[in-house]
Amino acid sequence: MSDTNTGNLPISEPQRRTVDFIDAVRARVGEVVVGQDEVVERLLIALFTGGHLLLQGVPGLAKTLLVSVLSKSIDLSFNRVQFTVDLLPSDILGSEILDPRTNVFHTRKGPIFTNLLLADEINRAAPKVQSALLEAMQERRVTIGTETFDLPAPFLVIATQNPVEQAGTFELPEAQLDRFMLCHRLSYPTPDEEREVLRRNTRLGVRRQDRGAVARTEFDVLSHEPVGSIDDLVSAMEAVHNVYVSDTFTDHVVELVSRTRSHPALELGCSPRAGIALVKASRARALIHGRNYVTPEDLYRVAEDVILHRVRLNYEALADGMTGPGVLRELLGPHGETLRQTSRNGAAAHGRVS
Repeated sequence: MSDTNTGNLPISEPQRRTVDFIDAVRARVGEVVVGQDEVVERLLIALFTGGHLLLQGVPGLAKTLLVSVLSKSIDLSFNRVQFTVDLLPSDILGSEILDPRTNVFHTRKGPIFTNLLLADEINRAAPKVQSALLEAMQERRVTIGTETFDLPAPFLVIATQNPVEQAGTFELPEAQLDRFMLCHRLSYPTPDEEREVLRRNTRLGVRRQDRGAVARTEFDVLSHEPVGSIDDLVSAMEAVHNVYVSDTFTDHVVELVSRTRSHPALELGCSPRAGIALVKASRARALIHGRNYVTPEDLYRVAEDVILHRVRLNYEALADGMTGPGVLRELLGPHGETLRQTSRNGAAAHGRVS
């Protein structure tokens, strides 16, 4: 697959400032979180494009810490909700409270009114709660009683799922999974990264509080001084829309999405929303890597996170031992093997696998 129309377009001064802003954010995250470069890239892609991100990984991989440090790096508000089976929609959206002294209802806004919302273990909540959250994700506003409120801008939901424990969970249906622009799968850090995690942890010490002390955690070393402002983020979002996308690249995206709908191993292919997500994610990744034009490499590197949670293998394919990543390599043609090797090398270097 080749793209002959990208050209070597010069990077403007605003784009250069945006690239410097991105580098500063990644450096700040690296002060607290070891490795996880690819996850940080996916977080920035989602943030710059207004998409939502689903993270799949076992507990203890610094998902909450990552979102927290990202919000503080760009001066964004951040809330975390632990999803449980007894959670109600009002626990997230808010509710009307009756003041007994005046007999007047007052609106109490829920934790969804923030810039970054971490929905921890979203599949543990009942479908009614999931639907309430995902409706807000799509429409960017919520209705409490008779009033409708716009959500803050920017607004980004980062949901997590534990791929190990499935008891007492409610699997997200395909229509709701499609609302997530990206679904990234985390793995354990490399031995070198884990050694660095342990070294940093041993240096944390304790923090005196009242008459006693508590052991410090990584959250205690987060710097509250942001390296960027909301204006820097808005400039980055505008810069993404200035990244050049050729007609050839668009044709490749359309072809890839169409292949998911006709592949004999798939009973469910991608919707047009997947093609939109591929283009948006590729543009954001190009900007993060200092380019103002997309390349096939951008498409290959975001393909798994955009496509795999949107397709379903049929019974025959599952019985034959086929997997989603394997089918995706077939869909990408001769470049699928390149993607597999690149992912393997990235896992060895950064502690992640697709």
